[in-house]
Amino acid sequence: MTTDKLKITMSERRPLTIVKADWPLIAQADWHDGRVECQANNIRRIRVREHADGRRIVYGYQCAGDGGQHAGTRNPKGGFLIAAGDEDETVRAIRRVGGIIADDGLAAECIADLPAEDI
Repeated sequence: MTTDKLKITMSERRPLTIVKADWPLIAQADWHDGRVECQANNIRRIRVREHADGRRIVYGYQCAGDGGQHAGTRNPKGGFLIAAGDEDETVRAIRRVGGIIADDGLAAECIADLPAEDI
């Protein structure tokens, strides 16, 4: 049996490798510049994953779509590991990742996709 792993590029630390099943997605946002994603040149994604112990990984990246990119295009990536229970830091990390991939609107969409706060 193979375990589905994911290597995540982080900011200000070396990459992390996780078992996807141990870190389910709790929020995400996607953007592409084509009419449909399969025609896009550029794709951007922001993801928030949470471990059962409450830690979170916020990460995002830009990558080439099936439409291809100009030679020499640099695709930014970044991420942050957040301590358990720090909801405000999760939002700040999403905004920082949005800055890394130059898409503040995508960051706002990801924040809106977080689980709602009960008050």
